[in-house]
Amino acid sequence: MPPILPDFSNSVKLKYVKLGYQYLVNHIITLTLIPIMAGILIEVLRLGPSEIANLWRSLHFDLVQILCSAFLIIFVATVYFMSKPRTVFLVDYACYKPPVTCRVPFSTFMEHSRLILKNNPKSVEFQMRILERSGLGEETCLPPAIHYIPPTPTMEAARGEAELVIFSAMDSLLSKTGLKPKDIDILIVNCSLFSPTPSLSAMVINKYKLRSNIKSFNLSGMGCSAGVISIDLARDLLQVHPNSNAVVISTEIITPNYYQGNERAMLLPNCLFRMGGAAILLSNRRSERRRAKYRLVHVVRTHKGADDKAYRCVFEEEDKEGKVGISLSKDLMAIAGEALKSNITTIGPLVLPASEQLLFLMTLIGRKIFNPKWKPYIPDFKQAFEHFCIHAGGRAVIDELQKNLQLSAEHCEASRMTLHRFGNTSSSSLWYELGYIEAKGRMKKGDRIWQIAFGSGFKCNSAVWKCNRTIKTPSDGPWADCIDRYPVHIPEVVKL
Repeated sequence: MPPILPDFSNSVKLKYVKLGYQYLVNHIITLTLIPIMAGILIEVLRLGPSEIANLWRSLHFDLVQILCSAFLIIFVATVYFMSKPRTVFLVDYACYKPPVTCRVPFSTFMEHSRLILKNNPKSVEFQMRILERSGLGEETCLPPAIHYIPPTPTMEAARGEAELVIFSAMDSLLSKTGLKPKDIDILIVNCSLFSPTPSLSAMVINKYKLRSNIKSFNLSGMGCSAGVISIDLARDLLQVHPNSNAVVISTEIITPNYYQGNERAMLLPNCLFRMGGAAILLSNRRSERRRAKYRLVHVVRTHKGADDKAYRCVFEEEDKEGKVGISLSKDLMAIAGEALKSNITTIGPLVLPASEQLLFLMTLIGRKIFNPKWKPYIPDFKQAFEHFCIHAGGRAVIDELQKNLQLSAEHCEASRMTLHRFGNTSSSSLWYELGYIEAKGRMKKGDRIWQIAFGSGFKCNSAVWKCNRTIKTPSDGPWADCIDRYPVHIPEVVKL
């Protein structure tokens, strides 16, 4: 019998074949131009001095032609630089760290659930099973009003939580950047479920006595991906307002949205959502180029709201007893997968190297022409990004994205540890994850970051950043006192 052939799919040599192919495709223009330039240089060197002089004299230059050519060059250069979009820098950001008094260990959470839902033990058991598999740790926090039995979700308590989270994050940002309140030109606040009058943005303006001509916006009802939407809005505003500073505040107020009924689909958010918030300073000023941490490269937004299932998969409504809560559909993960597919199809051509795009195109053509059962090629996004910030919406969300994007455990580490330490902080979770990467000292100049967030509606939004300078390990921030303990092992089930 002939010897068994080696498994070529696991051959080490194939690794170098793929690397060679990627280098060839990604540098095809350079590799094509080099022989052409070399050929021209050789031909010029073959000519003698007299032939070169004759060639120069044969060119007839007219003053009018020279002036017209110079004018054309200046005109084209002017149009190019005027139409070129302004660079948007992320100068710095600050994340809110809840006080220890707001901590909710598993035992406390379950004790409250048993007292509040004492007439429905099955709902208590359901919450316990969710919490055991949630991926949350013992140090997540809920606002003071939720610690009461029963909870006291009053308007005053909700405003108190908003002031605590937003003002703390804002104070930290002003301290870190040295920014004066009067220097803020644009203010954007996003909070999905708490929208008081006056608005949260007006609350910030009143607290910090911001200018009367400030451009302020308050975004509500846009879900956990509203942070990226706010960044997109700030980018658009900074394109038309030169030499400006924009502050984006992302948070979710838990106090008025703690569900006290028995519907399981509405009890799920109680187990996952926790206190959190972030304040981000963006600028288009050239003077900020040197000290800015990141540069905004792309924002890609995908909205699947035209589909009825996608529209209703995260829905605020009343239960049979008239109690308001957020209902999560069983189809949520499938809908999130479709939204992600649409989003990466759009962002892929913007960020992926040519080699990955060509492989994806060849596979797509092969499926259309030869065999529709061919397995679709999943582009290797690890070639486009060094860091991934996946919205810490829950363990299942992170697991699915890791599987579908073929990411390593290290790529998802920031998301899993953020979920463990702070829980689902809605739109601000992306900034806790970025803070984790910085606290670990992993952010280097030139690194590319992909922030992916999901939100009600249903939306999948992405933001791509490029590190402007090597980030030193910060001595403050939400991770300062616990980063040495992370990463921690998170078991599949924590028995309560």
